[in-house]
Amino acid sequence: MERKVITTNRKAFHDFTIISKYEAGIVLTGTEIKSIRKSAINLKDSFCKIENNEVFLYKCHISPYEQGNRFNHEAERVRKLLLTKKEILKMQNKVKQDGYSIVPLEVYIQKGFAKIEIGLAKGKKLHDKREALAKKDQKREMDRASKIRY
Repeated sequence: MERKVITTNRKAFHDFTIISKYEAGIVLTGTEIKSIRKSAINLKDSFCKIENNEVFLYKCHISPYEQGNRFNHEAERVRKLLLTKKEILKMQNKVKQDGYSIVPLEVYIQKGFAKIEIGLAKGKKLHDKREALAKKDQKREMDRASKIRY
């Protein structure tokens, strides 16, 4: 399966613990898909909400297409995500009962279609973030030590 990653939300992996991941399609206009193919998309502060059993993506910035003239799109409009009813209900229950959040993780193009990977996530506390950074540093040091040959 050919999959070209356009952008990744690195802030989401820092601020949240990802419990499960889902693949969703995005409802886009013509100029939006052209901008995405040029990697003119930013997921930094974006989030997802479930309204009327549908999932929507908020604050995802897709830059206007340069040759789009009057047919161009609004940069931060609300976009609908395409998921199965079963997936939406599962996520909705988790969000309501357990206080999870739905965050976009990465946007990629697969078979000519733009897809987004969203994650069911739990927010990290400050000590969790420090612990994760410490583990990352330890792993980096171990990798460096194993590369040095005597």
